[in-house]
Amino acid sequence: MAPRWFGKVESKAKKLLSPSAPSPSPSPIPSQPAFKPAARPIYQLMPLPPTVTDAETSPLPSLQERLWNQAYDELKASEPKLVEAYEKILSVALHRNNPSSVICESTENEIEGARETRCRQMQQLVRDGLDRTQRAASIKRGIDEGLQAVQAVRGIVDKAIQAAPEAAIAWVGVCLGLEILSNPVTEARYNRNGIAYVLSRMEWYWNLVSLLLDENKAEQSSAGLRVQLEKHVVQLYEKLLSYQVKSVCLYHRNWAAVVLRDVFRLDDWAGQLDDIQKAEAAVRTDSGQYNNEQSKIYLRKLTDTASALEMNLQGIHSAIKDQTRQQEKRYQDAKYEKCMQDLHVTDPREDKKRIQDTKGGLLRDSYRWILDHAKFQQFRDDPQSRLLWIKGDPGKGKTMLLCGIIDELEEGSNCLLSYFFCQATETQLSNASSVLRGLIYLLIIQQPSLISYLRSKHDVTGEKLFQGINVWVSLVEILTDMLKDPTLTDVILVVDALDECITDRPQLLDFIIQSSSSPSSRVKWIISSRNWPDIEDKLDSAKQKVRLPLELNKDSISKAVDMYIGYKVDRLACHKKYDKETRDAVEDYLTSNADGTFLWVALVCQALADPKVRKRHTLNTLKSFPPGLDSLYDRMIGHIGDSKDADLCKEVLAIASVVYRPITLDELKVLIESLEDLDQDDLEEIIRSCGSFLTLREGVIYFVHQSAKDFLLNKASDQILPSGAAHQHHAIFARSLEALSETLERDVYELGVPGLPIDQVSPPNPDPLASIRYSCVFWVDHLDDSEPLVKMRDKDLQDAVTVHDFLRKKYLYWLESLSLLRSISEGVTAVQKLEALVVKTKEAQQLTELLRDARRFILSHKRAMEIAPLQVYASALVFSPTRSLIRELFEKDEPNWITLKPSVESDWNACLQTLEGHDDSVTSVAFSADGQRVASGSRDKTAKIWDAATGTCVQTLEGHDDSVTSVAFSADGQQVASGSSDETVKIWDAVT
Repeated sequence: MAPRWFGKVESKAKKLLSPSAPSPSPSPIPSQPAFKPAARPIYQLMPLPPTVTDAETSPLPSLQERLWNQAYDELKASEPKLVEAYEKILSVALHRNNPSSVICESTENEIEGARETRCRQMQQLVRDGLDRTQRAASIKRGIDEGLQAVQAVRGIVDKAIQAAPEAAIAWVGVCLGLEILSNPVTEARYNRNGIAYVLSRMEWYWNLVSLLLDENKAEQSSAGLRVQLEKHVVQLYEKLLSYQVKSVCLYHRNWAAVVLRDVFRLDDWAGQLDDIQKAEAAVRTDSGQYNNEQSKIYLRKLTDTASALEMNLQGIHSAIKDQTRQQEKRYQDAKYEKCMQDLHVTDPREDKKRIQDTKGGLLRDSYRWILDHAKFQQFRDDPQSRLLWIKGDPGKGKTMLLCGIIDELEEGSNCLLSYFFCQATETQLSNASSVLRGLIYLLIIQQPSLISYLRSKHDVTGEKLFQGINVWVSLVEILTDMLKDPTLTDVILVVDALDECITDRPQLLDFIIQSSSSPSSRVKWIISSRNWPDIEDKLDSAKQKVRLPLELNKDSISKAVDMYIGYKVDRLACHKKYDKETRDAVEDYLTSNADGTFLWVALVCQALADPKVRKRHTLNTLKSFPPGLDSLYDRMIGHIGDSKDADLCKEVLAIASVVYRPITLDELKVLIESLEDLDQDDLEEIIRSCGSFLTLREGVIYFVHQSAKDFLLNKASDQILPSGAAHQHHAIFARSLEALSETLERDVYELGVPGLPIDQVSPPNPDPLASIRYSCVFWVDHLDDSEPLVKMRDKDLQDAVTVHDFLRKKYLYWLESLSLLRSISEGVTAVQKLEALVVKTKEAQQLTELLRDARRFILSHKRAMEIAPLQVYASALVFSPTRSLIRELFEKDEPNWITLKPSVESDWNACLQTLEGHDDSVTSVAFSADGQRVASGSRDKTAKIWDAATGTCVQTLEGHDDSVTSVAFSADGQQVASGSSDETVKIWDAVT
């Protein structure tokens, strides 16, 4: 090579390697990095070409611009669908910092084809990307060396974009790549490693142009080599851009779902990275023939720096996860734990495991068909499809389908997933509020920082947040705010068995429809239900739903049921030691009669597994099971009727059909007198005799399926409830009151200390309340539901008989037990309900007066009893009026250590309740027309809505800038108006 050209390259290389050359200015770095490269600190990067004079730098931007844009245009020509998806993502990013822009998945491609305009757009994207990584760095200070690596790459990008702004197209993918690596939930390891490799070597790729392709080179002898080298550099740049573009499309799969499926393989990251490395090798080969040793030395040093940087970039993902774990620990403080305890109504993960265990485990072959179904794939891949509704008749396997979908999403998706299983047989799992509480609970468990949306309300109201008539309003606000959290990407919420959500199902459906239809929503819903008209009518208004009726997929379900039959029969054959002929006969019968119903197969196999069914009896027993669920249930009822324990079994089924929650064996013995003398083994045998309807898990009795309970109440009630459901309710009431009268006593847990907080109370062993827990909470409800038996019920509500006698002797002991069971609020409702029942009789004057006094007593001292159970005898009695009927009846229970008792009024004053919660003077109050709620306005700039019966604050209305001076309900009670000194009137939704 000519000496003149060699001297120019040597001079340039010396200038680049000079210590005085400017280098990127890194962000502050921790003194003890988590990663330690062997050479030098990662932030001491090789300097970029200096920008001393315009004359020296002017050729470089044009050359870099030309080559990078040429590579981009060639990629666009070879893979147009891929680049189209990428540019749509960039179009969304262009509006990300513009609050007035509406960003949705249908955004048009706004990236211009003209290079000059496109260049300006790319520069904006790079600047925005650098700003976002800087903001992310400020909240991820615990990542140490991983963060240094990000800052180092930022330094490279910042310097390069200043030196050659026209080539910004090269750096857009880098900025987006940093966001991918900085996300705690990203793609496969090969993809992350590839991104780290590409980002770490960008300085090497960038300097290829300045070191290898000097446009001022005059020697014609090497012109051919230069053309070949330039061609290989462009090919390398194209492969780099392709890898970055595909990674960005995968990360933003909501916009690029079709491209992901049709254009490139999701698992070919290693192969694509290998293509890049081969292209690098081709460039090195050409440069060896074209350039001098100084350039090679410089490139080798860039390579060494890139290797160290790559190590740290690969560590970012694990460092982010470590930080997430540390963040989780940081949230495990007392308030976090208290908040989660109050929120907790169930752990959906445990519900899922229980359901799967009860049904004999989750068989992948029985649900995998849905993963390949066109409707499911449409929901998964189409950003516009935000609601998947799986519907079908009882026993078709909807719940297990959802269990399988949940497993697949947890294993193969980077979305945040939460789910809930409704169960009508359990009160706590059959209402809309519990559904939202379960979804919120699981979201926080996975991403603890989301608790801030819950804590903002819980820190003010405590456990009352989850009580009262407006708990639904609060939960909707909390979940809605959570789903808007900027750290979330895709969220999928799953709700199984909507038909088993008994309380407030319409509200839940409205919320699902609203949240799935919002253009800015990032949440998708998967729901299942029976084919019920009210659910159908509601969901008809959902615009972005995918409907998947199981009845229209009989072939797929039939094949899945056949796989399930094979699995169950294999287990039976192993357990019962069937020969091949017997095994095949069982399988053939099940296959011929299952009619696509998993539950039918499960119930028949359960019956065949009974130890009483000997191997030689298998085929005859099998043929006694008719096809169809109702026919099978009818046969089971007949079988129970023929057994020696028929009467006991029918009593058990009758109790199970009308109780408000699943009961334990101990509670069952209290409710059925004829079971009192049976031991634990006998009780379990009785439950097994009801095996086609009931199952026993950890001492609690459950229905095997909601359809079993429906059958008993709707089609077999004449056999198990011959006197009607009301008669059974009254029987439970009578047995409950009898058991309570026998068991309740003062200081039943022998706590001794009046001020011992409930949080420090542990039940003794044995627990004296274990058998009466259900009765303690629900005895009044059963009396209320025996209303059709008016004469029988009214007899219990006369003076000096059952209820009156119980309250006179056991009222305080009942309140103490309710406190120990953390059910004082249920006690308030029970007393009010009981008072209303007595008023209807218009005869029991003494009982009416006693209940009026009992209501005043529990409302006045509710909070003290909730905090410490034995305060029912201390502060509650001592501070009640001297002529209070309850105080007079239980005077002997007042503490004898209080020698000087406080002076109190002789009668309850006119004040029924004191509502506390405002931080300043109250200026206005108003009752709703039905008397159920009270609104108040205060100088603390808020208005509050209260439950008039319990005194619970159910809603706090914030938004005024000065004192709220007046409040008023609308005539229908649906709205509240507030006037303020800030010269505004606001109208609030008082219900939702």
